[in-house]
Amino acid sequence: MEEYGGVTFRDAGANTGPSPRRQAYTVWSPFAADTEYFAPSDKPFMINFRVADLDALLAKLRREGVTVDERAEKSEFGYFGWAMDPEGNRIELWEPPLA
Repeated sequence: MEEYGGVTFRDAGANTGPSPRRQAYTVWSPFAADTEYFAPSDKPFMINFRVADLDALLAKLRREGVTVDERAEKSEFGYFGWAMDPEGNRIELWEPPLA
């Protein structure tokens, strides 16, 4: 467990493939029971997928009629966007930062 309360799994194969300069990893992180971070979903979890081109994927999801948050967020941890799946699960899409 790390200071933030979760676990970070470093991806040994992250420096291969089409974007070898991206630092990729997997995070398991619990949230407080009363978090609103998963809204508008009423589920107690969120699914996160690593993506190669967030802007292109969000545009495609919008064209397909998927509910996509209007905001996207860039930080030192990467580029994040959000959508809802047909079952009401919040999906976080993450483009890892360049190394």
